Amino acid sequence: MGIFLGNLNPDSTFTSDIGSTTRLATSAPFARYLAEEIFERSAFIRSGALRRDARLSSTIGARIEVPFFDPINATEEVIQSNDTWGTSGGGYFTSQKVTASTQYATITYRGFMFSADDLSRYQTGEDALAHFRSQMAADMDRKVTAKLLSQLLGLVGPTGPLAATNALDVSTTAGATDTNYLNSANITAAKYLLGERANSLTTIAIHPKVAAYLEQVGALTFSTDALSTGGNIQWGGGGIGLTATQVGYMMGLRVVVDEQMPIRGTTGDQEQFVCYLMGDGAIATGDQFPLRIESERNIASLQDAVAVHYSNVMHIPGTTWAAATDNPDNGGLATPGNWGLAYSEPRLIPVVELVVNSPFGGLVP
Repeated sequence: MGIFLGNLNPDSTFTSDIGSTTRLATSAPFARYLAEEIFERSAFIRSGALRRDARLSSTIGARIEVPFFDPINATEEVIQSNDTWGTSGGGYFTSQKVTASTQYATITYRGFMFSADDLSRYQTGEDALAHFRSQMAADMDRKVTAKLLSQLLGLVGPTGPLAATNALDVSTTAGATDTNYLNSANITAAKYLLGERANSLTTIAIHPKVAAYLEQVGALTFSTDALSTGGNIQWGGGGIGLTATQVGYMMGLRVVVDEQMPIRGTTGDQEQFVCYLMGDGAIATGDQFPLRIESERNIASLQDAVAVHYSNVMHIPGTTWAAATDNPDNGGLATPGNWGLAYSEPRLIPVVELVVNSPFGGLVP
């Protein structure tokens, strides 16, 4: 189905000129408002994990070079009252270098087009422009999220450059129990893969089936047999818990729930849900050029067409795009061999993968 772009006045007739709705849809203010709505709609942006970085915007070329200083690990020298102290043996300090390295972010270019012919137009009495903007914003938010999850899969997923250090899998293929679910013990274990930087993780992204388990065990679901000391806790007893059914925080982490979160397993396995723990600003984003919306009238086919194209950069500081080519599709972003590490210490990168089961999950078809 094409987008309805006809004149909203029931007493008017369609002309060969593209209607005012289309002209508004392709105007600079509309494009700006749409870009802002997409940005504000993203749960990853609202959580703080995805953040704009001016260094990734309005650049030239197919990839962006992002220099950074290497972490300092100074060599201490013993000071003595003689002329032979120090590593130089000359009675003075040896100057140590502050070194810099480079990481690369690849730019992606995406777009799509809708059209509507005259015969498919009918009067709805609705605001086509508002519908167009709302639907596009929601759809593009899903596509940007899919792009981000593909990049995380390539970096932290199996065989990715962060898989050995920043990933924990507590799931099972059969017979899952509480130990395989998203609980405080598993979240704590995942956080402390980063050692003393565990508290830099502030957001966790989960699948709705994992969120359903959090809602089950966290919202008005437990009580004791008796108020006396030693009463046993019974799940589902009611009376103590959250004031709302939706769990917005867990263990101090903001919770992002998204249907596109990956599910792993082969046919017949219990579903294994991928969760991502991220720090504030863990993912930087920008664009080489702003969102563009263009339209044209094809008189031969009696169609109005609206095309959208945009650029986007997503970069996790400490990682680098290592492929020889740029502008990858989501499959390329999800390929571990296309990525590398820029930091020598992976624990400086505030992204951790945690794979769990859920009692609300089924078997992989």
